[in-house]
Amino acid sequence: MHNEKIITTIDSRGVATVTLNNPEKHNAFDDTVITSLTSTFATLASNDDIRVVILAANGKSFSAGADLNWMKRTAGYSVAQNLQDAKALTTLFYTLNSLAKPTIARVQGAAFGGGVGLISCCDIAVASDRASFSLSEVKLGVVPATISPYVIEAIGARAARRYFTTAERFTATTALQIGLISECVTERQLDATIDTIIDALLTNAPKAIATAKQLIADISHRPIDKKLIDETSALIAKLRNTDEGREGLSAFLEKRPASWIKSRE
Repeated sequence: MHNEKIITTIDSRGVATVTLNNPEKHNAFDDTVITSLTSTFATLASNDDIRVVILAANGKSFSAGADLNWMKRTAGYSVAQNLQDAKALTTLFYTLNSLAKPTIARVQGAAFGGGVGLISCCDIAVASDRASFSLSEVKLGVVPATISPYVIEAIGARAARRYFTTAERFTATTALQIGLISECVTERQLDATIDTIIDALLTNAPKAIATAKQLIADISHRPIDKKLIDETSALIAKLRNTDEGREGLSAFLEKRPASWIKSRE
């Protein structure tokens, strides 16, 4: 159905595309969209047939962040109601950020505020060179609080100190330089570029990909000490002994595709 604000499609390869579909409102989100997106990502996370998740959007903008009518409503909320609202939003970002499947943001247009948060929660982001970005919260007297852990992780504290405070609109070229996006291409190249990345992901072991994502989350801010070295040694020893580990090595030595690689029919 194309009147829904979120459309999910799954192809024969196990690639799920979640599309924000409210172009008239620049794909801004409110409490109902947040709940729906969160449950969509949770459902995809629990489906072993899903190999890759794409987050896309219809229309001119990727996402303008929070919907203005929703923000007007929250202005009349009590602190307790606002806290409940904020927690729903943090659950969305956490669910996307911790998804065990590889995630790719397909950014065809402008992304503001929470839209930048969604991009930061994806593993890979490919943007059109006409896309633009802004962390505009301070213009409204608030801050990018719920998205901050993910945006700072993506762009670093230095860039955050500028863009959190200036609320400047910046280009896809700048987004590439500061690490918010992985590639900047023309709009015509967007899908072909993403397909190349999907092809690369689909040649790799699904459980190993999930473990690799968890590995990054587990060790990225830890000191390189004996405990960490012992843990990483134990992890590789354990994985070599799994069905996937044995199959991957056998396939490599036997010069054949591994069992998780589907032939293109």
